[in-house]
Amino acid sequence: MRFLIIPTLLDPSKSVVDAPFDEALFMAFMKFNEDMHQAGVLVASEGLQPATTGAHVLVKGGKRKVVDGPYAESKELVAGFWLIDVKSRAEAIEWATRAPVNPAGDEVIEVRQLTGSADLPPELNALIKRAAPTWSAMFDGHK
Repeated sequence: MRFLIIPTLLDPSKSVVDAPFDEALFMAFMKFNEDMHQAGVLVASEGLQPATTGAHVLVKGGKRKVVDGPYAESKELVAGFWLIDVKSRAEAIEWATRAPVNPAGDEVIEVRQLTGSADLPPELNALIKRAAPTWSAMFDGHK
C-alpha cells in the first residue's frame, strides 16, 4: 500500500523559507529519510520550491488559464512530501508520527493512501489498460 505523508504548515505566514539555515532541523529530516530508506519503505521524498515559483492552472467553464504565484488565497503551505510503500494504514501513520516538524508553527501531517489497481473494479482496470497500455503496466504493480 502506498501512502503520501504531507506535512502542512497551518499558518503559511510563519514559513521558515527566509529563516537562517537550521542544520539540526535539516539533519533531522535527512535522518528521517534515511530511516525510511533503510526500512525499505521510502519510494520518494522531495521538498517543494516556494509557492511563489509555482503556477496554478485554473479551469473555468472548460477554459484553462495559467496563474503564477504567489497566491493570496493560500491557507496552507505544503513544503514537501514523502511517498512510502508499507503494509498498512497503521504503519503509514506510525511513520508520520515520527516525522520532524517545522519549528515555525503548528502543522498537520496528512496521511493519504494512493489508489492502486486492486482498489478499482475490473472494468475500470480494463479501461485503463486500453487507454494507457504502457502506464497501466506500472500501475498494475501498485496493488
